[in-house]
Amino acid sequence: MADSGSILTFVIVSFCLAIILIMKKDTLPPQMKRYLALLAIVMVAVSFFLILFSFFRLGT
Repeated sequence: MADSGSILTFVIVSFCLAIILIMKKDTLPPQMKRYLALLAIVMVAVSFFLILFSFFRLGT
């Protein structure tokens, strides 16, 4: 987990997925929308954890 480039890429991709889902929520089928929303929530939560983890490791 020392590779900050991978963490940064994951954070950007997860937030972009969430933004795209919010912008295109009217055009997605309801069944697909549910699973994509759950995936985006999990990815954004992991991104926040990775951001916090990176900040805590910065001090050591």
